[in-house]
Amino acid sequence: MLLSLLLGTAITSLCLVLQSLALVAALRYFIRRANHLHATFLHAEKVIIGLLVILIFGSLGQIGIWALLFFILGEFDNLKTAFYHSAVNFATLGYGDVVMSQQHRLLGPLEAINGALMIGVSTAALARAFTTAIREQVNPKSKHDPNRWK
Repeated sequence: MLLSLLLGTAITSLCLVLQSLALVAALRYFIRRANHLHATFLHAEKVIIGLLVILIFGSLGQIGIWALLFFILGEFDNLKTAFYHSAVNFATLGYGDVVMSQQHRLLGPLEAINGALMIGVSTAALARAFTTAIREQVNPKSKHDPNRWK
């Protein structure tokens, strides 16, 4: 149990680093394309979708890290099953159709906590970008306003 807690904490920390990198990439993408937010609603949505895709790939990377751990621990015979199980944990679905051994079963809830936290971070970034895009559509500011994206 202690080993699972240590492994879970280490993997969660690694996932936090990956989430931070994905978030920085997503926000850089958003800021570089922010001048498109005042165009049409469709242009603004394309920017938001791009941000969403970056964040989804960040989550998939984290799911992959957990799946690799499960595979290395011998919990699953193949990475496909490990990835599926990891995705179910990360998304906090908890289907229970694929389960781990009693020795490592604590890793499932630890991944679920990790997933809930990281999906929350992604949701916050997406909500902020979406709010900015909507605000720009409703009340466009001058292109020369230095506080435009603050």
